[in-house]
Amino acid sequence: MAHPKHRHSTTRGRKRRTHYKAVAPTVATCSNCGAPVLYHHVCPECGFYRGKLAIEKEVAA
Repeated sequence: MAHPKHRHSTTRGRKRRTHYKAVAPTVATCSNCGAPVLYHHVCPECGFYRGKLAIEKEVAA
């Protein structure tokens, strides 16, 4: 196992960690109802995916 002989400075560690950041998910609009939807997911509002009905959603009475 690696065992450093000398301590790395704070700056050196922080330079390495600059790429560790959160990425916001890519959101698209549903082609059927216009609701925001995550890519490659069925629309939670209407149940459509890529222009076709994927899940039957119950209509609120």
